Amino acid sequence: MADCTQLRNDIRVWGRDLGFQQIGISDIDLSAAEARLLNWLDAGRHGEMRYMTAHQTRRSRPADLFPGTLRVICARMDYMPAKVANTDAVLADPTLGFISRYALGRDYHKVMRNRLRRLADRIEQAIGKHHYRVFTDSAPVLEKPLAEKAGLGWVGKHTNLLHREAGSWFFLGEIYTDLPLPIDAPVENHCGRCQACIDICPTGAITGPYELDARLCISYLTIELRGPIPIELRPLIGNRIFGCDDCQLVCPWNRFAKTTTEPDFDVRHGLDAAQLVDLFAWTETQFLTRTEGSAIRRIGYVCWLRNIAVALGNAPISDVVIAALQARQDHSSALVREHVRWALARHVGDQTASTEE
Repeated sequence: MADCTQLRNDIRVWGRDLGFQQIGISDIDLSAAEARLLNWLDAGRHGEMRYMTAHQTRRSRPADLFPGTLRVICARMDYMPAKVANTDAVLADPTLGFISRYALGRDYHKVMRNRLRRLADRIEQAIGKHHYRVFTDSAPVLEKPLAEKAGLGWVGKHTNLLHREAGSWFFLGEIYTDLPLPIDAPVENHCGRCQACIDICPTGAITGPYELDARLCISYLTIELRGPIPIELRPLIGNRIFGCDDCQLVCPWNRFAKTTTEPDFDVRHGLDAAQLVDLFAWTETQFLTRTEGSAIRRIGYVCWLRNIAVALGNAPISDVVIAALQARQDHSSALVREHVRWALARHVGDQTASTEE
């Protein structure tokens, strides 16, 4: 075990050299998290994220997903850009489109996966071949419970991972391995009596401490949902066109968060404070070009227009907004047309129908 202890210490050093802010080691007992997951799924709180049910307990049993797994090497990497438009100011200006801060730069999946593979390669250089697999929000993995067990923080009342010295503005990634590394101890939960995240949630998606109903969550509605956004929730979305950071913005622990030093996470194409009407005017080619290598591209052009139509419906009435919406009212997508009509109805009255059969 002495050799494994030294290896664990070396892995931490190599991880820091690769740009990770913290490395921790977890065992693979996720029985408590599995019970919570199954209850959450049974309640239907995952909405239309059918992939959450597809793998069932493989998500909570690492050795079932990757046979031979004994430990999970968990890593976190800060992502908040040092140069970014003031988030509160963007949210307060209904003519601008708000994009969750994690998606402003290069797709984190690619960045994290590449670094984790380099870390695994460095381990092989030191000890020879070992049985491993790298994950970054790309497979049925319970990232937050694993990171919590590995001492990278605690799961807060908003269900995001929190760290006393880093807040929650960071990505997580894992290496499943057969190496019998010493495990790290979990840290204490420091949410206390605070429920700022519960109180701030625009749609009431945080239904109680540590309880999230994805069906109400703006991140789910603007990123995961592929059909119509429920009409009653549209006014609550405001100008958020990709994700929502409200529960993180209000969290006291994010006062201690650090900005990233990773150039890959720098803001691209001015998307930290872009005009809604400008974004709505993008052609599909422009969308694909300007979101290349970005997490935003995964929602596709149609949902991009759907989301912006909702935001324009929530914007102050103006000739510019009405003209932008009217330019899309005959769009080839029924999904876009329906959301455009809803938005126009908010500004100039009922356009004969608020939904399309």
